Amino acid sequence: MSNRSEQPINTAIVGTGFIGRAWAISFARAGASVRLWDQADGAAIKAVDYVSGVLNDLAQNDLLNGQEPTAVLARISAVATLEEALADASHVQENTPEVLETKIRVFQMLDAAARPDAVLASSTSALLPSHFTEGLKGRGRCIVVHPINPPYLIPAVEVVPTPWTTPETVEHTRKFMESAGHAPIVMKKELDGFIMNRLQGALLEEAFRLVADGYASVEDVDIGLREGLALRWSFMGPFETIDLNAPGGIRDYCERYQGIYSNIFPQMQRRVDWAGAVMDTIEPERRKSLPAGELQQRQIWRDKRLMALAAHKRRAAKDIGK
Repeated sequence: MSNRSEQPINTAIVGTGFIGRAWAISFARAGASVRLWDQADGAAIKAVDYVSGVLNDLAQNDLLNGQEPTAVLARISAVATLEEALADASHVQENTPEVLETKIRVFQMLDAAARPDAVLASSTSALLPSHFTEGLKGRGRCIVVHPINPPYLIPAVEVVPTPWTTPETVEHTRKFMESAGHAPIVMKKELDGFIMNRLQGALLEEAFRLVADGYASVEDVDIGLREGLALRWSFMGPFETIDLNAPGGIRDYCERYQGIYSNIFPQMQRRVDWAGAVMDTIEPERRKSLPAGELQQRQIWRDKRLMALAAHKRRAAKDIGK
């Protein structure tokens, strides 16, 4: 495995839903060849068609690294069998449903059919990788690479090792993600929810409490993020934010304001059932703002806004600095 990083990157995408086809764009844009396979008949071909429809918008926002859409698309192909997808792949990205039994079965197949030096990566957002890789002969090459959807627009990815993932696999995966334009979050060990869902979960828990307890509407909570905290968080993390929010930096901030949060914390130690009574408030408010029939159109709007934001951040990093 020592020469793996010097070899050309050929990738296999197993499962071609929202995440799989988004990974295909990310990898192909970085120059890797991508073979798509899905057990559902025609799904991989549909994924290629989807990618074809997205690439022009990416090019218009200068998000193809100066490449023509046709050049990126030429690196992506749909194949008929799993064996064909895996034949030359040095990185395999699995995107099957979040069902433990499915992951166990799929990783058994991948471990048996992939070349011995290939990294086997899962996009799982909820399952600990040790739970579906423990019994594999090649378990040392198994790892989680969990994105925020869509990964071709949101750089952060979580790289989560199992207790038996080799350091070489972690480092190779980190380097590959960076070469594909991602910002890897390399965890030291696995943990339920990883990092991003734990952070997102803490915020969502409070959002549901605020609505359930009658303190704010759904839209007011969204405004607080959209027009407030998220503006800073779109280019700074929470630690850098508070480091810059007190004259003496992060220690000064904590000495000044920790009391506020220590007072709030006990009030936050209870859950609201997201699917319970509060949903009778939240869903009607959301459907009033966005009818169910317009969800898909709004998803396209979201992705175009993300493209514009990604293009802006790239320009700002060049003009102002990271």
